[in-house]
Amino acid sequence: MELFETLQVWHWIVLGLLLIGAETLGAGGFLLGTAVAAFLASVILYLMPEISWEAQLIVFAVMSMIFTVFWWFFFKRVDKESDTPNLNDRASQLIGRTATLGEPIINGQGRVQIGDTYWKVTAERDIQAETIIKVVASDGMTLKIEPV
Repeated sequence: MELFETLQVWHWIVLGLLLIGAETLGAGGFLLGTAVAAFLASVILYLMPEISWEAQLIVFAVMSMIFTVFWWFFFKRVDKESDTPNLNDRASQLIGRTATLGEPIINGQGRVQIGDTYWKVTAERDIQAETIIKVVASDGMTLKIEPV
């Protein structure tokens, strides 16, 4: 209790720096709101030195929640945007690519080798071997093809 009663500006600054240090270990930006709240508590204590320790902790807690929720909404919106949306979707990266069919497509099902990988493929109709095909879509790890 004695520590709380003697809270000073530098206590909040040190807490803010510790939280930023913890953020660098990989918290994904979510400790930044709490760090900003600690710095804000230090500014408030500097401007109003007579404020009680209870009020300081309430300001810190409320501002931590507000800044963290704000960061979460901001991060959620920004995280959806990507320069390479198909980065981890190998099948969709092949859309538009052509290849030669090594074995025939029978009953709309078969497989084709593209690069060093054999892919399960589907087609609207049967296709003979040695036909040049084009990947037009993907469904999970199955490629949808059609003859060129």
